[in-house]
Amino acid sequence: MKRRRLIAVLGWFVVVSLLIGGLLVSETPMKIADAEPQDYQDLRLFTEALTIIKNSYVEEVDTKDLIYGALKGMLRTLDPHSAFMPPDEYKEMQIDTRGEFGGLGIQIGIKKGMLTVIAPIEDTPAWKAGLKAGDKIIKVDGESTRDMTLFEAVKKMRGPRGTEVTITIMREGWKEPRDFTITRDIIKIKSVKYRVVDDGIGYVKINQFQERTASELENALKSLKEKEVDSLVLDLRNNPGGLLTSAVDVTEQFLPPNRLVVYIKGRTGDKTEYKTKGNRPYYDMPMIVLVNHGSASASEIVAGALKDWKRAVLLGVKTFGKGSVQSVIQLSGGSGLRLTTAKYYTPKGISIQNEGIEPDIVVKIKPQNGEAYPVIREKDLEHHLENEQKPEEENQQKKEEKEVAPIQVDEDNDVQLQRAIDLLKGWRVFRQTSQAGK
Repeated sequence: MKRRRLIAVLGWFVVVSLLIGGLLVSETPMKIADAEPQDYQDLRLFTEALTIIKNSYVEEVDTKDLIYGALKGMLRTLDPHSAFMPPDEYKEMQIDTRGEFGGLGIQIGIKKGMLTVIAPIEDTPAWKAGLKAGDKIIKVDGESTRDMTLFEAVKKMRGPRGTEVTITIMREGWKEPRDFTITRDIIKIKSVKYRVVDDGIGYVKINQFQERTASELENALKSLKEKEVDSLVLDLRNNPGGLLTSAVDVTEQFLPPNRLVVYIKGRTGDKTEYKTKGNRPYYDMPMIVLVNHGSASASEIVAGALKDWKRAVLLGVKTFGKGSVQSVIQLSGGSGLRLTTAKYYTPKGISIQNEGIEPDIVVKIKPQNGEAYPVIREKDLEHHLENEQKPEEENQQKKEEKEVAPIQVDEDNDVQLQRAIDLLKGWRVFRQTSQAGK
């Protein structure tokens, strides 16, 4: 019997990376349902159309291409997070969850219609070759990127360790493009970054929930504790999701054992709970969690659990609002399905589908120099699932002002982080004052 993996996937990315994508994964056995007699009658229509196209289309066509196209169309009629994945895409999804691949080590995106380097990753081949943020990628191995999709660009630049790829770069100030021939290496992406941002205040940024995220966080918190931090900022902004087990393991480092983190329910109403186990050290220091419109799936699970248990203060703006769960099912030939099979709920039984999580303290970041992009959340996606707790009919009269978000935020302009630091400082002063008065 084939197995499936439960995931919650963010269907919107501002930046597509050579490094990561976003999933929420937990393996469970898959039961194959028997087809109804009417299903076989309907399949006859598909077979008839396929036969006519194969025999009568003006040019010869590949049967696999037709079937793949039909499967993509079939899944597109469902919600925005269900999809058919050809072998290449299915393989990329598996790479994403591991956070390790052969490649260059750069994040790329489309900026003003051009394939652009968002950032090179330190100590990777791209970093050592001298690529810089803002570089325009004109060609990859001599092929123009003008009509190349991000996925195609990623596919061309990834490859086995030790192989070479030549990318043609145009940089501001240069009179003509230059070629960079770079040898691929194994890129191991750290999903957790940390540092001390102020006296006694630690900062942890989780970019995505991968296989090693919980252990990376454990090491980060241990290191910060050794540096005598007494409070923490946990940054989940623009984190599109990740492994379900990772989300639970991350949460249990801030909650006592046997606390409910999240539960899921499918069409049958069966309920599956995920609780903390106490397998890792538990840190109870004062904490603020930063969230925004890009915090989705696993990020919302962690933020929702910490908020429901009153373990942390959430600061920022409302999260993405993706409360559905997908099963990733491997098909023959190396392809796969990403199929929505359940919804998930916070410990208090709240569905965040289309609603997101409201932070305890709202702090917005204004775009600098007018460089901004429109904010898109789950409720803005076509065919999104409804929230059974808050039917959309109740909200039809509500007219929300269209949000925009800055393309890039310098640390000096990161008012959300600065506000979090100030609040933790204030809490420390208040606590010391209260103790002194006893």
